[in-house]
Amino acid sequence: MRQAGIILLCSLLASGATLPRHGPVPVEKPENSSEPIPAPKPDGPTDNGSSATGKMESGRDLPPGWKDDALDAMPPAIVEIEKEDPTAYASCLDALRTLGASFTEAARIDDGQGCGIDKPIEVTEILPGVSLKPQGTMRCETALALARWIRETAAPAAKAAFGPDTAIATLNQASSYVCRLRNNGTTGKISEHARGNAIDIASFGLKDGKTIDIQPRDEDGTLNGAFQRAITATACLYFTTVLDPGSDAAHETHLHFDVIDRKNGYRYCR
Repeated sequence: MRQAGIILLCSLLASGATLPRHGPVPVEKPENSSEPIPAPKPDGPTDNGSSATGKMESGRDLPPGWKDDALDAMPPAIVEIEKEDPTAYASCLDALRTLGASFTEAARIDDGQGCGIDKPIEVTEILPGVSLKPQGTMRCETALALARWIRETAAPAAKAAFGPDTAIATLNQASSYVCRLRNNGTTGKISEHARGNAIDIASFGLKDGKTIDIQPRDEDGTLNGAFQRAITATACLYFTTVLDPGSDAAHETHLHFDVIDRKNGYRYCR
């Protein structure tokens, strides 16, 4: 059988017959034709936001004859602000009041393109005697995680590191709610700060006037270094994202905490 196949192949080649080709066949321009050769379809997204499948990045089907100017004329996609569950929100406020935080409920924030908070609060004291400077605007869930972290781990760690009479008097924050992309980028995903889910801590002010600045301390053998490493590690018990000066260049001068909701309770801490 194999020998017969070889003989047949040789006969076809001798007669000048064209063998079938596998894979895509290039488009040949007909002679005396003014029609342009169609360009190959790209594998990925094109400059106008569409893809080779005839869909925009958003997944919408492109109509026949779609042109760039038609895309430019489209209104931007509307991103809705996540609505707070009334029961969960009321429970959060009760828990925050029980801890002794000082805050006021504020009007709904909607800065467009997903930036905003359905039920924001403005926090001036995260715990009795522990001021948030400047005051921060955030979701209640963010404030509650921050208050619990200070009360249950940061405050005891300060006493262990600097003496039993030590108390945290000020939490100096670098950023709470702000409408921006991650790491202040010009492209990319929206920041959790833009949803009220995040808080950045730049330093701690102690009752005796001492200030503990957040800075790279992985190799710091002082009590300041031990304090910062301890509170960063414990923060992952309260927040779903914890980034410190060892994470990247964008976080060298502060701790970033947020309460983004991930599948299966996953947490990102480094």
